[in-house]
Amino acid sequence: MTATLSVADWLVIGLYFGAVVFVGFRAARKARTHIDEYLVAGRSLTLPIFVATLVSTWYGGILGVGEFSYRYGISNWFIFGVPYYFFAILFAIFLAPRVHRARLHTIPDKLRETYGDATAGMGAFLTLFIVTPAPYVLMVGIIVQMISGWSLLTSVVFTTVLSIVYLYSGGLHSDVKTNSLEFILMYLGFGVILPYCYFNYGGFSFIASNVPPGHLTLTGGNSWQYIIAWFFIASWTLIDPAFHQRCYAAKSGSVARYGILVSVIFWLFFDFMTSMTGLYARAIIPHLSQPAMSYPALAGVVLPPVVKGLFYVGMLATIMSSLESLTFISAVTIGKDIFFRLFSRDDDPAASSHKIRHYSQIGILITAIISIAIAILIPSVIQIWYDLGTVFVPGLLLPLVTSYFPGLLVGRKYIFLSMTFGWSVSLLWLLSGIFASGTMNPQYLLGIQPMYPGLLMSATFYAIGLLRRSGKDKAGGGSGNSESQPK
Repeated sequence: MTATLSVADWLVIGLYFGAVVFVGFRAARKARTHIDEYLVAGRSLTLPIFVATLVSTWYGGILGVGEFSYRYGISNWFIFGVPYYFFAILFAIFLAPRVHRARLHTIPDKLRETYGDATAGMGAFLTLFIVTPAPYVLMVGIIVQMISGWSLLTSVVFTTVLSIVYLYSGGLHSDVKTNSLEFILMYLGFGVILPYCYFNYGGFSFIASNVPPGHLTLTGGNSWQYIIAWFFIASWTLIDPAFHQRCYAAKSGSVARYGILVSVIFWLFFDFMTSMTGLYARAIIPHLSQPAMSYPALAGVVLPPVVKGLFYVGMLATIMSSLESLTFISAVTIGKDIFFRLFSRDDDPAASSHKIRHYSQIGILITAIISIAIAILIPSVIQIWYDLGTVFVPGLLLPLVTSYFPGLLVGRKYIFLSMTFGWSVSLLWLLSGIFASGTMNPQYLLGIQPMYPGLLMSATFYAIGLLRRSGKDKAGGGSGNSESQPK
């Protein structure tokens, strides 16, 4: 699909790219001092900035949302909205202040502090997969390919470089400032298309009479096992490195807690806009051959010049905010939690800070190259999301969440086994289904989605550790011992 844009549309899009680069480099001046400035923006995020960066970062998969809305209607909100609100609220209530008080930089930092180097190393490995920006690299590349006519590879490389070039010097300061701009533009972009749809075609009665009946049901025709699997994937929120990083960077624990709760309201509103836009796309263009292109296709039908450019900017801003943030988190994981741990353990804080920053900058380049490769090799956004979530969430969920609650800690070997078997069993289950019937329609063993056996194995080893700790606490009069303690 190729978009038809006017000169005015191109001007709007060009101004957006220029503004993002300008804001990113302007913010970089604040990141040239202490390592905390580079990694966690000096732990200075106020409530408005916290909300803007979290909302825009967490909502990046706009083409995938458009595809799902076009295919399954309002179940997009039920599957990709409600579970995430639930886990975000849990995070705000039970985890956000604890994460902020830890005053760390990364998830592996917390795992190392609580469970030691082996678990932290495994956690860094899993975090890299969870935060890969590959789906967002693919989506923004597709949009640029559509409006420019370039090859997918050229489009992906161009947009990736443009999205991250200022992160090299600006770190999280540049990330949150560009996110704040993109937060405004994502709402503005989708805010302009709905009035055009409403006044030109009608309201909900028009949609109801022009979409399949299943589009107005919560399931959208999907099986409950599939829906419940996505609900468990939404527990990703509890281990999402962007949530943890923003809480580390918040000015206070209350900013972290209330920032997430306010963000849920913004996500709810944006989900309403994107779901309604997807329903209008299905009603107005009922036989679209590429459902992932439903939003651009709708814009081509209903929007005039300039407004169309603004809508494309809204889509680009939604995606690029996530691309920037996940690239930086991945880079810090590579630089601080892998390279620095492997190659340098200076006692001098100044030398350590310099090397962490240097290795993280190398991590930006490595992340960009790997993400471009994955985007070209696996050109399916929803498939990348599902596979990553179903494999790696079971490995991190229990070890990370329990690390913030002293009463739930278990021995190091049990948490390591819980982590290792959690993700590896899910991976093997996933691969068995793919080998049996291919990637497009995998048939899993016993008809069970891969996440469930992984979660079961992780919970089993954790439960064994918890029982052994309980038994030894009782035997020792409640004092515990080295086997039952995490350190």
